[in-house]
Amino acid sequence: MVTLHIEHAITDYATWKQAFDRFADMRRDSGVRHHRIHRPTDDEHYLLIELDFGTGEEASTFLDFLTTTVWSMPANAPALAGTPQTRILHLIEQQL
Repeated sequence: MVTLHIEHAITDYATWKQAFDRFADMRRDSGVRHHRIHRPTDDEHYLLIELDFGTGEEASTFLDFLTTTVWSMPANAPALAGTPQTRILHLIEQQL
């Protein structure tokens, strides 16, 4: 499993979530298997998002889509504040 890890500030969670939900079909069609949204307990204006993919190529392609189509257009990312920080992570070990 490969995870696209994204961190960024937001202005309003409800606005951000509405925009995030608009891209649900695109995430599914791009190979996102699961997603997790985290918010620090001490900062309601910051999010950490994890998108799980089967391959690094899928994650990289989706990151390119986010960069060129979503984050670069304020209408597609209305609550985004600042520049997202990203990393593509390969799962090495997991215990459930």
